[in-house]
Amino acid sequence: MSKEDEVLREREAPLRDAYALAGVNIDAGNAAVARYRALAASRRHPLQLDQIGGFGGLFALPGDPSRALAASTDGVGTKLLVAAKLRRYDSVGADLVNHCVNDILVVNATPLFFLDYLAAGKLDPEVAGALVDGVGRACAAHGCALLGGETAEMPGVYQEEHFDLAGTIVGLVEVKSVPDPARVKPGDAIVGLPAVGLHTNGYSLARKVLPAERWREPFASDAGATYGDALLAEHPSYYTAVRAMQAVADVKVMSHITGGGLLENVPRTLPDNVKAVFEASRWSVPPLLEEIVRLGELSHEERYRTLNMGIGFTLVVSTGDALKAIAAEPSAKVVGWIEARADGDPHVVVHPARTA
Repeated sequence: MSKEDEVLREREAPLRDAYALAGVNIDAGNAAVARYRALAASRRHPLQLDQIGGFGGLFALPGDPSRALAASTDGVGTKLLVAAKLRRYDSVGADLVNHCVNDILVVNATPLFFLDYLAAGKLDPEVAGALVDGVGRACAAHGCALLGGETAEMPGVYQEEHFDLAGTIVGLVEVKSVPDPARVKPGDAIVGLPAVGLHTNGYSLARKVLPAERWREPFASDAGATYGDALLAEHPSYYTAVRAMQAVADVKVMSHITGGGLLENVPRTLPDNVKAVFEASRWSVPPLLEEIVRLGELSHEERYRTLNMGIGFTLVVSTGDALKAIAAEPSAKVVGWIEARADGDPHVVVHPARTA
């Protein structure tokens, strides 16, 4: 990192945590995961292949040590409040599946089956059907079976019009194909796949700076598009794009950019002796995220720790494979590189886009 960037990072270090002000404490979440890891350490199953805290858990397939099951559980979060307010339920089921597919894709797994969980203050069969139809549609797009799930009516826990939607995915991966962080070296390139909006993270902050009365207002350049349309843009699956790049390039590690942004998700798949350096001028930021940054007055650090800022998925490849990777997927861009990391260095550095 240059002296100029060190000064810039220090100058822009947040005096507050914008996401915490919106009711979500990322540090508390990280502390909880650390506690889970400590509690689970003494109860580790002999067929468990990884530690708690990754994007997806790995479990050796009984009777076949060459393969492993990969599993992940997640939810759609407070994006559901936007869907409920606007009475639009056609996309959040797909959001859920695509998010989970991306999480196990990080460990190179192919989806096998999915289970959903729907809880509501008052069950509306039409709404429930629309939600599960979205889950089924996204499962079918990945050749993934929707085995079933659970539906619960919980008055008192949820208000009548509110609901929660979560799910669990299980996939399969060859153990030799699980990405190995030790292969990442200084000089490697970072390839990014674009985000289309908030995906399924950052909605507590978005709802704080963009109140519900604005969700039907026109927004951005698309004719007829509203803030609500931008807020409910479907969380994309990166499965097809990643497989296309893997067909021509050696992908060393991958990261799904969700809550915690680039600053907290990318280090989860890197060895401790390297750092990821991003150059923000290499990609564009969706208009909705730019608006949230402006309205929330987010510092450089806050925006890259809270939002995806236009990158939904990253892949690390050798410099020689970078051009082949982006040729295989037109939306992909080389967005940064890997450098050696000294003790005390940050794990991720984002050089801000320069203004004229």
